[in-house]
Amino acid sequence: MHDDGRYDDPRVTVGRRGHSAADPVSRETDQRERAAPAHAPGSGSPSADCDPAVRRDAPTGSGGAPHSVGRSGTVYGASRPDDLAVAERAAAEQRDTAVPVRFESSPSAEAAVLRDPAPRAVPDATPGVAVPVDTPAPPAGAYGADPADAAYVSRETPTREEDDPPLAMEAMRAVQILNPSGEVTMPRPERTRVMCVANQKGGVGKTTTTVNLAVALALHGNRVLVVDLDPQGNASTGLSVPHHTGVPDVYDCLINSVPLEEVAQGVEGIPNLWCVPATIDLAGAEIELVSVVARESRLVRAIAAYPGHFDYVFIDCPPSLGLLTVNALVAAQEVLIPIQCEYYALEGLNQLINNINLVRQHLNPRLEVSTILLTMYDRRTRLADAVEQDVRNHFGDKVLQAVIPRNVRVSEAPSYGQSVVTYDPGSRGATSYFEAAQEIAERGVKEPVSRNA
Repeated sequence: MHDDGRYDDPRVTVGRRGHSAADPVSRETDQRERAAPAHAPGSGSPSADCDPAVRRDAPTGSGGAPHSVGRSGTVYGASRPDDLAVAERAAAEQRDTAVPVRFESSPSAEAAVLRDPAPRAVPDATPGVAVPVDTPAPPAGAYGADPADAAYVSRETPTREEDDPPLAMEAMRAVQILNPSGEVTMPRPERTRVMCVANQKGGVGKTTTTVNLAVALALHGNRVLVVDLDPQGNASTGLSVPHHTGVPDVYDCLINSVPLEEVAQGVEGIPNLWCVPATIDLAGAEIELVSVVARESRLVRAIAAYPGHFDYVFIDCPPSLGLLTVNALVAAQEVLIPIQCEYYALEGLNQLINNINLVRQHLNPRLEVSTILLTMYDRRTRLADAVEQDVRNHFGDKVLQAVIPRNVRVSEAPSYGQSVVTYDPGSRGATSYFEAAQEIAERGVKEPVSRNA
């Protein structure tokens, strides 16, 4: 390497007329060549050392000064117009006869060989454009399948599962859940199933579970009664049943012995669903029931005296273990426990099981915990998976396979006075509650019952 910006590569062998293998190769760019002035003959001008791909014997003018031709075909060193014309013609000839040059090195040989590969034309390409031999050919099948291959299936062809778009699948689920035909698609039990939805912890989804399961079963041919035993009256709100002060409610049945059929109201839009509302007066029933005879069995007597027949009776309990919850446990045959997939929900579950066992021993021997439903499941957290595994390991087959996920549609529905099943039947929340209701219905009978009432 020399200080003048030039280097001599002994491996480069150029077979040109008038030049030896030791000719230096310039690193100078075209801009530098354009900026360089003309030099005298034999002065070793850098402009005379152009790219080997386009360099030829430099033409000389009348004055004996050689003309240098750069990569772009520019001629340097012409002093007269006739010399410039001759130099331009020479540069044009050089451009027409220029060939691509490729240097290949061999591990066993130090000398590089200048090769002039024969161009190979590409079909359907631009005329006059050739591709060198070393251009790799596209692999077979890269741009499409052989028409003779009858077994080839394009990746753009949708499969049967991908044929329907997401909106179509959601519409199909909505039609399946709403069941506009009114047919009995869920099996009906041979006797009335009275289910108490209880958990002493608040905010686990007792009211939401009661409302959505009742609506799902009623839409598919079952006759359902919902008894709102919570003084907050959230179940009445979710079913759009009036429950303001002065409306006959479950308080009148418990304290004043009013018949249940005079208090029950039909739910608008769902012909097979009735609701016994709860007003704020129910908040004082805990104290008033203390002095009433047979205070624990007031609700079971009211349900037994109802003249009509129901397939399901859901009792929504308050988040406590007072006399209202005891009345619900005595009136029920089965207990449905919603469990939020968090640690606090498990902490109070043991006390609830103990109270259920006490009621079974002294007041209602038929009572049993038949169903466990996991609610507010967040699949993104490990805690939800851990809670699910603990509950399934402890309760076994009593835990429903259907799990209720966290879904904003479930929380929005009560503000419109609806259940999520009717508010957004294609949502994940509605689908999950529909699957839970179907599983409960199938567990209640050994064989499907297709009777209409």
